[in-house]
Amino acid sequence: MTAITVNLNPIIQLSDQQFYQLCRENPEVKFERNAKGEILIMSPTGGGTGKRNVEIAADFVFWNRKYKLGVCFDSSTCFKLP
Repeated sequence: MTAITVNLNPIIQLSDQQFYQLCRENPEVKFERNAKGEILIMSPTGGGTGKRNVEIAADFVFWNRKYKLGVCFDSSTCFKLP
């Protein structure tokens, strides 16, 4: 997967709410933001990668259903990390 990094910090610093709004207004684009505030535009995965990813996710879900040690999320879930 390829990512394009856009550094808008010299021009504008988006608040969390503004970044969230940017993502909601452009649902066809997969944005991420790193610790430096740079915006990463993620390219979609190909068929082979998508197939492997869903197989790995399924393994985690089945394992978690058995052991009940946590929760699972897909790769498009939005998190704000410290």
